[in-house]
Amino acid sequence: MSNANLNGRPDADRQLIREIADTKVPYGMLAMWSLGQASFIVKGGDTVVYVDPFALSDEEVERRYGLKRLFPSPAGPEQMTNADCCLITHEHADHLDPDTITAMAAANARTLFVAPNCCLDAMRECGVSEARLYRAETEEAVIEGERLSVKPIPAAHEQLERDEEGFCKYVGYVVRLNGVTWYHAGDTIVYDGLVERLAAERIDLALLPINGRDAFRTGRGIIGNMDYREAAELAHLAGFGLTVPMHYDLFAGNTERPGYFVDYVYERFPRLRTHVMARGERYVFVSDAAL
Repeated sequence: MSNANLNGRPDADRQLIREIADTKVPYGMLAMWSLGQASFIVKGGDTVVYVDPFALSDEEVERRYGLKRLFPSPAGPEQMTNADCCLITHEHADHLDPDTITAMAAANARTLFVAPNCCLDAMRECGVSEARLYRAETEEAVIEGERLSVKPIPAAHEQLERDEEGFCKYVGYVVRLNGVTWYHAGDTIVYDGLVERLAAERIDLALLPINGRDAFRTGRGIIGNMDYREAAELAHLAGFGLTVPMHYDLFAGNTERPGYFVDYVYERFPRLRTHVMARGERYVFVSDAAL
């Protein structure tokens, strides 16, 4: 979607969803679109997976949360009718957006939803029925099928936390789709055991936050993530095939330059593959399984 008109929202909405439908993704490949922040759409074969879809307009974001979007969403919630599966990493509004989930739940009765235990009531309030709502229990596949496998992984945003029932409040996901294993980290820092846990999964493609954390943002109530150095070191140690930085571009005051990540990788791990998503880009990933 390199020439998409992101200023004319209705046209851009239709163009994005049409492009996803028209994109052919042979075995061993994935097509991927970024909605900004940690929001991604990933297609493998005929299966479409959304992660943390956040599509509120500039005006709604500022009215509700007092935040300013740095660019508009390439699609509105009402247009997101094509999801086979929607994965939620945690309860923060830029990851679990009630308007977007409500619209997606109403638009497609076949969409399956996965979310941490502490998010399930919010998902039900958005109209997600019990029959298609899965609790993100870590360390086991919550969806296991021929086309799609989804395994939640604990995330530490900035700490590993559990709810009163003992379930992880923050998760990432290891997804096996179309012969490709990919990992969406959610919001997390690098904690003890994460490298080994991910290395064992043999990740082809990883999406990692790079916006970091500092005392000033903490003072404003912004919970942090790994920074670009930590993301690069994790990618190297865990042996990711390709790493895409995320969670650095959507809200003023909580950004990072993805070039810092690329420069750090180039200087220290020159054989490590990376890709920075352009706004509106369709990126096609080709794994060894396609060759």
